[in-house]
Amino acid sequence: MDILTIKQIVALMKDNDLAEFEVEEKGLRLSIKRSAAGEPRVAISAVPAALAPVAGAASGTAPGVAPAPVPAAAPAENAEEAKCVSVKSPIVGTFYRATSPDAEPFATVGQQVEAETVVCVIEAMKVMNEIKAETRGVVKKILVDNATAVQYGQTLMLIEPA
Repeated sequence: MDILTIKQIVALMKDNDLAEFEVEEKGLRLSIKRSAAGEPRVAISAVPAALAPVAGAASGTAPGVAPAPVPAAAPAENAEEAKCVSVKSPIVGTFYRATSPDAEPFATVGQQVEAETVVCVIEAMKVMNEIKAETRGVVKKILVDNATAVQYGQTLMLIEPA
């Protein structure tokens, strides 16, 4: 992760009044927390590949803060989703399903898409970035609400290849 990316993340945090940001990429974890004065504190650490979070195990949360519960997923859903291709966010920004609130969404559940079909846009630093399906298939699930902040690498939707 280069310094320009970190500067862009800090700018997005200030623009969207975010107090915390954390991302894990290629074995590195980046954690940025803003103090009460608004100054960012950046911490980058290596993440051991063999360690995975375990439900009920001690986590990296602050003392006195309970870890978020891990939802139990239905086995049939997992098997169906395992066949799907994930459309992931290539950047940090705001997810939009359409160009404007009154416009038709780029993609809907059940819609057939091609590799070059634009399925959403992500606004970052006042620039609208078109996100393409990158695979031919049917949109099975949209995992992000419209006008929501998304992180780098976050899964936005699932497409079942055709």
